[in-house]
Amino acid sequence: MSLRAVLFDMDGVIVDTEPLHRKAYFKTFNELGIDVSEDLYAYFTGASTKSVCETLINKFHLKPTYEEIADTKRKYFKDYFYNDEEFDLIPGVKELIEHYYENGITLILASSATMATINMVFEKFELEKYFSGKISGADLKESKPHPEVFQLAAEMAGEPVENCMVIEDSTNGILAAHRAKIFCAAYRSTNSKNQDYTLADMVVSDYEELELDKISKYF
Repeated sequence: MSLRAVLFDMDGVIVDTEPLHRKAYFKTFNELGIDVSEDLYAYFTGASTKSVCETLINKFHLKPTYEEIADTKRKYFKDYFYNDEEFDLIPGVKELIEHYYENGITLILASSATMATINMVFEKFELEKYFSGKISGADLKESKPHPEVFQLAAEMAGEPVENCMVIEDSTNGILAAHRAKIFCAAYRSTNSKNQDYTLADMVVSDYEELELDKISKYF
């Protein structure tokens, strides 16, 4: 058994879009006239926009459709994406991606974000050349914590699950990796508050800890 593929989540792992999503969501909640608690918002971490919107519609008996709410949220998100000066890659992640790429590791992006958002990030930070494939959970029937996105990512990499590693930062993503029976490294992001790392196989707060020589003992 050896590590041959790394399956990256995006939000909170590659880029710090969590603060942008938070601003966009709460601006949307305000427009909808609903009061979303911090506990409920924490529960949404790692879930797709569709899943979040459907939960809101059911919980608050909202009249707008999922598409209308999602469009409003995306409009605000896009504005923050291009205009928020604090938005950048997570420290050390570009170096880690390059490290894996240069050592022949297959990289797959497996995110709950829409493909439009994934492509915006990849274009802005020039990540396309490093990744062999991208999967958007928004295009799938099931959302994290369902394991589908990581099962498909392993298939896309052409590797059995025991030769893969997931890098995640959310309770839902870690549970999805666990259910897919894939080794999971949890990144303890400053913006991923109230997340449960219990089911992760290892927890790191610095990406240097995930360099190949430091994780070889697990594979």
